[in-house]
Amino acid sequence: MEEEADIVGKAFVEHYYQLFDNERPSLSTLYQPDSMLTFEGQQILGVDDISSRLQQLPFERCRHVVSTVDTQPSAVPGSILIFVSGSLELPDEEHHLRFSQMFHLVPTAQGNLCVQNDIFRLNYG
Repeated sequence: MEEEADIVGKAFVEHYYQLFDNERPSLSTLYQPDSMLTFEGQQILGVDDISSRLQQLPFERCRHVVSTVDTQPSAVPGSILIFVSGSLELPDEEHHLRFSQMFHLVPTAQGNLCVQNDIFRLNYG
């Protein structure tokens, strides 16, 4: 199960940041009505509010450069915990922003995985 969680988790991370960097509105397909995002300490509940918050970020273009991806199978059958570290490249910014992000993926009734919990934090210092 650990190997499968690692394969699925890494594929999810690649897909997530591809959407974020190129088709941000499509990220809404990964969340559910009861999903929660904590973004820089602010808790946001539900796919509509999460999508709205991600669309309101003060930049349209960016590129996530992933440094590490750690995964674990969760106690909930079929679910996966993912921890990501990396940097965020913004146009016209000399320095990249370091970030950490955690995802908890859970199975849906349709047999897909969705983001139940998402925690994002910039790393300063």
